[in-house]
Amino acid sequence: MGHNLATWKTLEDMMIELKKKGVTIPENIMEDLRSAKSMIKLACTRGSHGDVVMKTEEYMAIVEAYLVNEVQKAFGFEHVNSWLTRLEEAGACGEVCEPPAKREAQFVTGVPRDQKWVRVEPTEKLANEQIQQLAKENKLQFNLQKDGRVLVYGSSEGIKAFVKKMAVATTKDTEKTV
Repeated sequence: MGHNLATWKTLEDMMIELKKKGVTIPENIMEDLRSAKSMIKLACTRGSHGDVVMKTEEYMAIVEAYLVNEVQKAFGFEHVNSWLTRLEEAGACGEVCEPPAKREAQFVTGVPRDQKWVRVEPTEKLANEQIQQLAKENKLQFNLQKDGRVLVYGSSEGIKAFVKKMAVATTKDTEKTV
């Protein structure tokens, strides 16, 4: 299995599917998946060692073994084969690190150190104007970014309230359409 972000993302998707099915994921498995992502990022830095790659493989193998077993229990043999195919394709993609444009988007400039921030991607259910209005209601600042997302920043309490209100707003829209 390759130790790339595509494989990591596929394992994360498997975990999400299991959680939606009501399967409880042990904390050590979730921690191993987080650690694998950290190791992948570390492997993308200059001067990283082969030990990083080996540790990443170890984390990913533990997570994969657990998730494949749980998917088979929860969904059956055919479903697990579909996931194994996806994992194989993800491992074959060859890209170990994120493209530079993606990595640059992780850094935020212009936000004071003492403030928290969140990036929000507008959707049909939550338009750009609604995001900005929710930010204003929670006394938060916002900036439109080049990629179309909205950077919202301010106090920790304000960000928490903003995220809750955003979740309620999207849930209400979903309930109306159902």
